[in-house]
Amino acid sequence: MPALVIAHSRVDLHDVGYKIRATSQKSSPFKSHKCCNTADSGLLVGRWIPGHNSAVVLAVIHYPFIPGQVKKYLSELQSQTQVDLTVLGSWSMPKEGQEGMDSFLKDLSTIFPQECWLQLSREIGKRGFTCQVVQNNGRLLQEQKNGDDKIVLIHYDQRKVMLSQLHPVQDVGQKSDVEASELGLVFQTVAQSQPLFLLDKYDDGPLKLSHWQSEGREASIIAELLKQASVPVCIFLTWLLSLWHWLCSFRILHLRPVLFISSKLSTCVQSGYRAVHFKTVFSPKKAATHMEFMRKANIFVSFLVDIALGLLLISWLYRENRISKLADTLVPVADRVAKELQELLEWLMGAPAGLKMNRALDQVLGRFFLYHIHLWISYIHLMSPFIERILWYVGLSGCLGLTFALSILSDIVALLTFHIYCFYVYGARLYCLKIYGLSSLWRLFRGKKWNVLRQRVDSCSYDLDQLFIGTLLFTILLFLLPTTALYYLVFTLLRLVMVLFQGVIHLSVDFINSLPLFAIGLRICRPYRLAEGVKFKVLCQEPGTPLHLMMEINPLKCSSVLQCYRTPTYSCYPKDSWAALCKKLFVGELIYPWKQKTAKTD
Repeated sequence: MPALVIAHSRVDLHDVGYKIRATSQKSSPFKSHKCCNTADSGLLVGRWIPGHNSAVVLAVIHYPFIPGQVKKYLSELQSQTQVDLTVLGSWSMPKEGQEGMDSFLKDLSTIFPQECWLQLSREIGKRGFTCQVVQNNGRLLQEQKNGDDKIVLIHYDQRKVMLSQLHPVQDVGQKSDVEASELGLVFQTVAQSQPLFLLDKYDDGPLKLSHWQSEGREASIIAELLKQASVPVCIFLTWLLSLWHWLCSFRILHLRPVLFISSKLSTCVQSGYRAVHFKTVFSPKKAATHMEFMRKANIFVSFLVDIALGLLLISWLYRENRISKLADTLVPVADRVAKELQELLEWLMGAPAGLKMNRALDQVLGRFFLYHIHLWISYIHLMSPFIERILWYVGLSGCLGLTFALSILSDIVALLTFHIYCFYVYGARLYCLKIYGLSSLWRLFRGKKWNVLRQRVDSCSYDLDQLFIGTLLFTILLFLLPTTALYYLVFTLLRLVMVLFQGVIHLSVDFINSLPLFAIGLRICRPYRLAEGVKFKVLCQEPGTPLHLMMEINPLKCSSVLQCYRTPTYSCYPKDSWAALCKKLFVGELIYPWKQKTAKTD
């Protein structure tokens, strides 16, 4: 039964269904391209949608033609496109001097045998056109069904449908238990029939077709010039990538200390990340799927934007001698931070907030940390003559992109606050040692012990000497805990401030790396390229003609674009939850907000 309806679970069909049901009990919409509406008489070429009562018209073959050449041409197209293209029926456009064309086109059903033969004809003075479905026995299907079946014609923009991608995207080779929808098959048919649209009126062939490119192929001189110019650029970048891999293959770079340091430096992590990007974008292998193509395009556009932002940063830094001003400001700021830390330690060595501390331990810890501050001040003053030149060369890293400059900034902040990190590690280790010691001695008082093999607490009997030593150690650790906890609390807060600052930098780098700029540009400039569904509106409804609908593409939502095409990045924040983070802070475990190459998140 030639029902030519388009339906999809993701499409809102309430309005359309109301208009269709208002005209008939059963509706049979038919899809055609709007360029075929004004084409000369000829044969309708398209595809019957398998499993659905629908057909898609792709082009019109005009008279004169030889049926054998038409069959040969369609056979070649089927082998190229893997789409079952066939002659659906005839199209009749009234024209002077072609009065017998209608009967001639109707007789072609015997040369191109079909189970159902479509006869579309347009009348003068009417906007719509009629459609009759003739079975292979020569009878009209409408007469056989007593007019119960109605035909609905759905017009569509062939160019937009061919270039659009219906979502959700299913990769080639991905198995799905759900059959492809009728709307998805329509989009797939038009997209795979691209070789059909390469034949235009300027080709010296035996067949003349009408389709969206029949007046001439759509092309761009700028795009072709860019393609030609990109060849030497890609060759040069591929050579640079091979040189980078050759340098990274040195055995000295694979030593454990070097690997450990490189995994903790944001600049090294970003360099490896960009190397993976280069390998993906400049791979000679063509993108096999839509998602792979979009990933390459998003990475490439993100890289270009990153370079542009880096060049803007360079132009700002090297203008008006800002590098020298920054270098002159950096050393006094470091001295000011060290002086504030020194005053903070002197405050802790007294009676902070009126708290009574263990004076001996307080003095030992205070002098220990003051010694490190003096070492750090000496180191800063030793490096001060070279800071301006270092910043001058570091600023040139903006040529590699803003993400490189931000990564280097994160590493510089880490180096300048290394003494704060050392204070945090010392305080955390000492505090953690006392917490675990107190917890073990508390189990000793209750006659318990921790079973390491079974990871549980078991009962245990202790001697009197063990209980005495345990009580003595528990008392000592308990009275020393407030002093240690105060130092740990102060340096943990300072460390968290630095972690927060570096976290903002890392999030900015990940935002630039993961933002799908190409997909966002498509969504803004050509929203039909990323389709989430379709909507219909009534185009024509005249007595004696089928209902004509116009199909328009619903673009993908911006939130769905970000969710679907966001580039996977290496996480710059801990994977632990807030509860786990608070637990680590309470027991004194170290917090490492470093990027881990194994923690790949979407």
